[in-house]
Amino acid sequence: MEASFWHERWENQQIGFHRPEAHEMLRRYFKKVAKPGATVFVPLCGKSNDMLWLLDNGYRVFGIELSDIAVQQFFSDNELTPTVTQKGKFKEYALDELVIWVGDFFELTGADMTDVDAWYDRAAMVALPPEMRTRYVKQLSEQLPERAQGLLITLQYPAGYREGPPFSVSEGEVESGFGQRFSIEQLEDDEGIVNGEQPEDNPVTEQVYQLT
Repeated sequence: MEASFWHERWENQQIGFHRPEAHEMLRRYFKKVAKPGATVFVPLCGKSNDMLWLLDNGYRVFGIELSDIAVQQFFSDNELTPTVTQKGKFKEYALDELVIWVGDFFELTGADMTDVDAWYDRAAMVALPPEMRTRYVKQLSEQLPERAQGLLITLQYPAGYREGPPFSVSEGEVESGFGQRFSIEQLEDDEGIVNGEQPEDNPVTEQVYQLT
C-alpha cells in the first residue's frame, strides 16, 4: 500500500472510516489509560473527532497524519485557526494543547515522542495491510517512551468477507506484535461497524485493548 492510496482517498473524499462523533470506546475507557493533562499520541489521525474529545477532556494531543488535506479539514471543519510551521521533515499545525504533524509516521524518532504519556489507535493499525502492520507495531513500540500506555481498537471479520481497509486484526496478532513491549488486556469484544455499515447479519466484531 503506497502513500498515494491515502492521498487519493482524501483528495476524492473517500473517507467512510471517518466518524462524525468521538468513538464510544474512547469515551468509555480512555481514563483507565491516562489521566487528564497527559499528552496523547494519535497515529494516522486523519481529521478524527476523537482528538476533540481528548482535548475537551483535558488531554494534550499530538497527532501525525500523512494527508495535509485531512489536517486542513480538521481545523476548517471545527473553525479553528492553527499556527503552521515546518519542523524538519514535518509540517506542524499547532493550536493551544493540540499539535498535528503532517508527514510519514515511519520517520518519527524517539526524540519526537519524548513528551508522550499515552497513545490511542482507533483507525491506524486496521488501516494497514499485514506487512505494514508489522512495521507499524515495531515503530510504535520502539519510539514511544517507556511510560506510554495505550488504548487500541481493532476489528475482526471472516476471511473473504470484504477487502480492506479496514483490515481484520486478530487477537493473536495484537499479542504477538505488542506482547514483548506491553502487557495487554482486552477490555471489550462487541459488534463492530465498517465504514458506517452494520448489516443485519453483521459478522464484524470490534475489540478494545489496554496496553500497559
